[in-house]
Amino acid sequence: MDTPENERFRDSIGTMTEEGKRAWVYPKKPSGKLYQYRKYVSYILLAFLFIAPFVKINGNQFLLFNVLERRFNLFGFPFWPQDFYLFVIMMLIGVVFIIFFTAAFGRIFCGWICPQTIFMEMVFRRIEYWIDGDRGAQIRLDKAPWNAEKIRKRVLKWFIFFVISFLIANIFLAYFIGSDRLIQYVFEGPLEHISTLISLLIFTGVFYFIFAWFREQVCIIACPYGRLQGVLLDNKSIVVAYDHKRGEKEVGRAKFKKNEDREASGKGDCIDCFQCVNVCPTGIDIRNGTQLECINCTACIDECDSIMEAVNLPKGLIRYASEENIEKKAPFKFTPRLKGYTAVLVILIGVLAGLLFLRSDVEANILRLPGQLYEHKDGNIISNVFTYKLLNKTTKNIENIHFKLKSPKGTIHPVKQGTIMVPAQDLAEGTLFIEINNSALSGDKNRAVIEVYSGDDLIETTSVTFLGPRSYK
Repeated sequence: MDTPENERFRDSIGTMTEEGKRAWVYPKKPSGKLYQYRKYVSYILLAFLFIAPFVKINGNQFLLFNVLERRFNLFGFPFWPQDFYLFVIMMLIGVVFIIFFTAAFGRIFCGWICPQTIFMEMVFRRIEYWIDGDRGAQIRLDKAPWNAEKIRKRVLKWFIFFVISFLIANIFLAYFIGSDRLIQYVFEGPLEHISTLISLLIFTGVFYFIFAWFREQVCIIACPYGRLQGVLLDNKSIVVAYDHKRGEKEVGRAKFKKNEDREASGKGDCIDCFQCVNVCPTGIDIRNGTQLECINCTACIDECDSIMEAVNLPKGLIRYASEENIEKKAPFKFTPRLKGYTAVLVILIGVLAGLLFLRSDVEANILRLPGQLYEHKDGNIISNVFTYKLLNKTTKNIENIHFKLKSPKGTIHPVKQGTIMVPAQDLAEGTLFIEINNSALSGDKNRAVIEVYSGDDLIETTSVTFLGPRSYK
């Protein structure tokens, strides 16, 4: 069965022709109240992105994700591989929060916060408007022959795009290797760090490809978040929506005629000007309803409001609304599903807060030396040898470390004489002997609790398995 003409958008995407080729999108330059708000939000987030790796708190980079060296900083607090469980919980919180927010407010993240949208619409697209002009000028320039003006504009735009892509790659590199090392590499020269330079150029090429050519296809094809809409949205979710009840009415859309009484004629408020389509960065017609390609950028809201104001009709024909609100004028409700997501979020945040509160500044890992049993000494003393690793998660040296055996009663003798010191954000390793009277043991395997002190302050408690003679009764 053939698909009706007005339903063909369901079977294809707006950026593809009937022949299956790429249909380039030339969005009109947006303007309006919401666009101004988006600019403020975008520039604040861009400033944060560019400044964060160079901010230090107590000597720690504000945000660091050094996967190769397994060093991570979040908001100035250092985390180690031993804290991976905290990252898992943080990621779960992030996923549940995005699911919750999408179920309630659609893809508002994509339009307002997503780095892809911010860079594309607030950086690269604005440069393109500055060099190539608005929608009409861009279409004419694309169709024009390769004359001196077109070559000049293309080369200038591509060069600026490459420079910005290179800058973005450097900023991301600062998040992965640390801003101090990045600055060091810059001053030492690229030839001293060829492998890093090659990686940097590869990422520059990826960013350039995305923002110069792939563009909205990232949101439509590559990003999995857009695909989640189908299972996360319902008729109560607030999205950028066209009010078809008001826009179509009895007769449907119709071009605007001066001094016409549209209310009496039964025509809808939509004057079929196609400005909402022309301004859309993904090339869709919002009047067809919620679609996969829509990123909730609100450009169509601003454009429609300006048209409605020009023809003296009420604003809000396209607005933030739910399908239920448009159909039944029902207000937003905190549904049972949203309550469930909220409960899960509260639980996860509570668990994370508790684990962060219990997280110690020093982590002690004491293990019995492999292949060693126990030694029976004079005075009915049983001795075991252990290795220890002390991880200092703070930015200060921890000095005067010593061990005490809490239970059972016994003594600990580190092989290394003198005081033990753990450097800031580093490890201290060594060997120690634990000696316990055989009368205090209850069998061949015993749990021994060890306390780690820095001076008089207890900084960590751990336990080991202490081996002794098997008792026969």
